[in-house]
Amino acid sequence: MKLQDKVAIVSGSGRGIGREIALKLAADGASVVVNDLDAAPAEETVAAIEAAGGKAVACVGSVTEAGFAERFVNTAIEQLGGLDIIVNNAGYTWDNVIHKMTDEQWHAILDLHVTAPFQILRAASEYFRVQAKKEAKEGREVSRKVVNISSIAGTGGNAGQANYSSGKAAVIGLTKAMAKEWGRYNVNVNCVAFGLIKTRLTEATAGSDASIDVEGRKIQVGVNPDLLKTMEAMVPLGRSGTPAEAAGAVYLFCIPESDYVSGQTLICGGGFSM
Repeated sequence: MKLQDKVAIVSGSGRGIGREIALKLAADGASVVVNDLDAAPAEETVAAIEAAGGKAVACVGSVTEAGFAERFVNTAIEQLGGLDIIVNNAGYTWDNVIHKMTDEQWHAILDLHVTAPFQILRAASEYFRVQAKKEAKEGREVSRKVVNISSIAGTGGNAGQANYSSGKAAVIGLTKAMAKEWGRYNVNVNCVAFGLIKTRLTEATAGSDASIDVEGRKIQVGVNPDLLKTMEAMVPLGRSGTPAEAAGAVYLFCIPESDYVSGQTLICGGGFSM
């Protein structure tokens, strides 16, 4: 139980990779604030954690809504007694080639992947600063963790994803800046860049009807089966990663063994990188 008595917040943790991250942190002793756009998946993840003997609460809402960041952070502090781990995971893609990409598409993805993590970290800053100073006076050193989620689209770019690639590249810059800014408070800030991970966003779809609803927007998801086979063939391990494997990469940056690792980007892509 390496995360015993730790409190974590994980955005976008009602489904997919985020859910697996929340379950893994909770299984190792952390209390978790689970977030999702919709109440049902958030409550399902909370129920799964509690059924396994862990502790969790839900904080439902969009990470891009005004005031969400403060509400998210305060849920951890007020209901679970503190804040030790932040995982900025929430996200989706809204693809188009640049001559067809609208300002709405651009800003929606940048707001989600860059502005929201920035706001969440800013909301946590006062608590981190105060706690670090208090602990220093008491002669204690407590390591806290931030794990931002990027993508190989952010490390190498991807056609049709100017918005997503830009956002995920910016997350890496945010990670490096905050690692330098928060080192004095014993906060490790790292980043995991995912490759091809099997989720509802990357499932094989023969047609073009697969979509998700995001705040009233119908976002097409899925990958053409032939294209998916080609993509998997490019991965040295020969397959897509699972959400549980993706969560494992995040977990590495949350445990005490990574207390002297900060400002780094780990590619979780089965050996493939752009």
